Amino acid sequence: MPVRQMRESSEQHLVIKPHLQNPMNAAKKVPRAVQNGKGLPPLPQEPHSQTSRQARNKGRRRSRGGRKCDQGDVLMRPIVTSTVENGSTMCGEIEMGYPTSSKSFSFAPRPGYGQVGTKCIVKANHFFAELPDKDLNQYDVSITPEVSSKAVNRSIIAELVRLYRESDLGMRLPAYDGRKSLYTAGALPFSWREFKIKIVDAEDGVNGPKREREYRVVIKFVARANLHHLGQFLAGKRADAPQQALQIFDIVLRELSSKRFCPIGRSFFSPDIRTPQPLGEGLESWCGFYQSIRPTQMGLSLNIDMASAAFIEPLPVVEYVGQLLGKDILSRQLSDADRVKIKKALRGVKVEVTHRGNVRRKYRVSGLTSQPTRELVFPVDENSTMKSVVEYFQEMYGFTIKYTHLPCLQVGNQKKANYLPMEACKIVDGQRYTKRLNEKQITALLKVTCQRPRDRENDILRTIQHNAYDQDPYAKEFGIKISEKLASVEARILPAPWLKYHESGKEKNCLPQVGQWNMMNKKMINGMTVSRWACINFSRSVQDSVARTFCTELAQMCQVSGMEFNPEPVIPIYNAKPEHVEKALKHVYHVSTNKTKGKELELLLAILPDNNGSLYGDLKRICETDLGLISQCCLTKHVFKITKQYLANVSLKINVKMGGRNTVLVDAISCRIPLVSDIPTIIFGADVTHPENGEDSSPSIAAVVASQDWPEVTKYAGLVCAQAHRQELIQDLYKMWHDPVRGLVSGGMIRDLLISFRKATGQKPLRIIFYRDGVSEGQFYQVLLYELDAIRKACASLEPNYQPPVTFIVVQKRHHTRLFANNHRDRNSTDKSGNILPGTVVDSKICHPTEFDFYLCSHAGIQGTSRPAHYHVLWDENNFTADGIQSLTNNLCYTYARCTRSVSVVPPAYYAHLAAFRARFYMEPDLQENGSSGGGSKATRASGECGVKPLPALKENVKRVMFYC
Repeated sequence: MPVRQMRESSEQHLVIKPHLQNPMNAAKKVPRAVQNGKGLPPLPQEPHSQTSRQARNKGRRRSRGGRKCDQGDVLMRPIVTSTVENGSTMCGEIEMGYPTSSKSFSFAPRPGYGQVGTKCIVKANHFFAELPDKDLNQYDVSITPEVSSKAVNRSIIAELVRLYRESDLGMRLPAYDGRKSLYTAGALPFSWREFKIKIVDAEDGVNGPKREREYRVVIKFVARANLHHLGQFLAGKRADAPQQALQIFDIVLRELSSKRFCPIGRSFFSPDIRTPQPLGEGLESWCGFYQSIRPTQMGLSLNIDMASAAFIEPLPVVEYVGQLLGKDILSRQLSDADRVKIKKALRGVKVEVTHRGNVRRKYRVSGLTSQPTRELVFPVDENSTMKSVVEYFQEMYGFTIKYTHLPCLQVGNQKKANYLPMEACKIVDGQRYTKRLNEKQITALLKVTCQRPRDRENDILRTIQHNAYDQDPYAKEFGIKISEKLASVEARILPAPWLKYHESGKEKNCLPQVGQWNMMNKKMINGMTVSRWACINFSRSVQDSVARTFCTELAQMCQVSGMEFNPEPVIPIYNAKPEHVEKALKHVYHVSTNKTKGKELELLLAILPDNNGSLYGDLKRICETDLGLISQCCLTKHVFKITKQYLANVSLKINVKMGGRNTVLVDAISCRIPLVSDIPTIIFGADVTHPENGEDSSPSIAAVVASQDWPEVTKYAGLVCAQAHRQELIQDLYKMWHDPVRGLVSGGMIRDLLISFRKATGQKPLRIIFYRDGVSEGQFYQVLLYELDAIRKACASLEPNYQPPVTFIVVQKRHHTRLFANNHRDRNSTDKSGNILPGTVVDSKICHPTEFDFYLCSHAGIQGTSRPAHYHVLWDENNFTADGIQSLTNNLCYTYARCTRSVSVVPPAYYAHLAAFRARFYMEPDLQENGSSGGGSKATRASGECGVKPLPALKENVKRVMFYC
């Protein structure tokens, strides 16, 4: 077999021998890209051809033929070389075009149903919705003057229906979406009509003077919804979902709840459902329920789940501010830090005035005055006659301001300043808190939301009974009938896989029980060697002797677990202050390197205070992007209270960070995993994490990991990059840009990880399995088109005709389907927490009518109700069976490196999430804190501009290992 040269992104020349024993046979196993008789757009023959996307969309996917030997023994030859270090956005790039969400191809069809596993029955929080036999009509609604508030729009249409239902509307009771669309069961007596509607200003008081406003409402017929199409889709006879019909049913069933409760997204909240619980700092939790109509194999289904959210307590503003700051503000001056905190918390919040008797006008807070109330003056006429706020309120309203040392709230328009004293305002109820919660608030909210499965099921049943859909006038009008019974669903419990440990341990193989096992009598299958390590103690409360004891015990645990670990550090434990983190890290790094005569430190242990602020993130950023150091942080509480379980878990993390493996699937090393073990297969995981609500300019972070060992598929290398704010498509999967010296250059995360797989295994991947986390259903087409295209281009840039078949699977955790045991008293059908058993898989009844999806609960519950992961196979060129992909996914969940439990999400997706989360720490400190920074690193991206500041590059030795664990 010829040996050829392969160019790496670093321009080094390497000679790699492929180890495929029979490349001809391997090539035959690779199926052609045929799915529903249609393919994605073919790649142009020349990877950098400027063929238009539209032209490519028309063609079918080209076979990966070429010379037969190309499939096996030809090395991946880069067409152009890459110098991308970490997949960061670079100026001068050639942007990949955004494919349109063309639906000329369909997602992977269900290949059949799974048969593997022990059959059982589970209950799901889905309620059958009987399909009505009525014409559904859509009308366009135009309201002038235009209103931005959905609530005001709703009150206008409610008044219209009250006045004209029995006359002009022909007794129809329409459902309204609060914006532009109105729906009826049966046609209205007109196709176009104008109405004049007067309503009282909602901002005015209950008993005070009323202000009426007149609106012009035009209702115009648009279309009739096709229920025959919906029926065929639910029966599995059509693949395209009739979105309009589904949307109508969703709006109809939300209409009454929108009037009764506080609607937020797809959920409804009320303080009457359960008594609100205080969360601290002026916040409280409200209980509510989530509701969504879904097309499933059993027909239309109403998905109901319990929900909780943080709301601002409807307190007098003075009281709220006192709680927010946690101190008495009535007699003390506010500091600048206090003002900043108040301004941040109150900006955008609605308040109502309390100093005008029955007139309770509402305003939105825009800011806070820099001066106290007693110093504020404003012009009262065109001659700029000035009057103090204190005088004005006394003269105008007879209201004496007591706390003149407090600032005023600024409300309304910033240009025309309106001042309101804090003591004259109360927070309007029903306002959700959308900013970041602190740790105490999160803990308090989790206590409210954490329900045992039986309790959650009972609450869901109470909700469906309380909503009384059989009495709902809108449901009746449209002929929708909702069952009050949870759906009973056939499920299967997949067997746990056997795990392989090192031959030198007492237990060489292990079969997990109910999703867990331990390291007793076992040794890591590939334990690494740590010869040179050091420890920095950043915790003032940890004495040297305590730190030494901890390090000694950790070293012993690493040895017992199968690593070779030098019991002595290179230098004595170094004590440092958290604020001197960079100085301390560089000092220890250089002193250690000098002492070992140029040999670099392999591992840094760091003892951190329990509340360490930005210390953890700073340490990781410096170690991984500056010094190239692998680090392991330990909190003070664990150092003082050493447990064997904690030390064992830390040793697992250290081993994989050093490049080792803790365990592998017995089936993997025995080459018995279908469509993984037969030919070299690479498994990717990808995720994008977005900044929190309220941060309007921070970049989103994309992370991609890929397996670097075959057939074990256990080690994953990871790459990260910053991209435009809230951009879900991963921009740096494949990139081309102009280099002034070398011309057109290819790079990107997929390309780099394919090359590193080749370097690590000596073989090029002949199959790609891509698990993509964090994509909502509305983005499926867009993400698949864009990212699959990027994968194809990355492969083609390495070698002409190199197109390994791809299976693209979306992983969803943020959904509201919950599975419950059929009989909560049956101990054999639940785990210790009362949840369904790990390995429970459902691919019928509540799943999609035609597409290839399934729910898998791969983990044992700890507290609360387990949330199964929802896997949706969007594209499958490898022709997986239902059993094949379900068993592979479940088995992979037992290979997660950080603990001896099966996890709830397939590890490559989990690792990508960890890597993306880690990369947030790599941003500049001011960018982390505020979500924006001055000058050039403003993280917004205009079309065609290089507006996102790239993350600092990961060091080469860090990139190769599971640094994010």
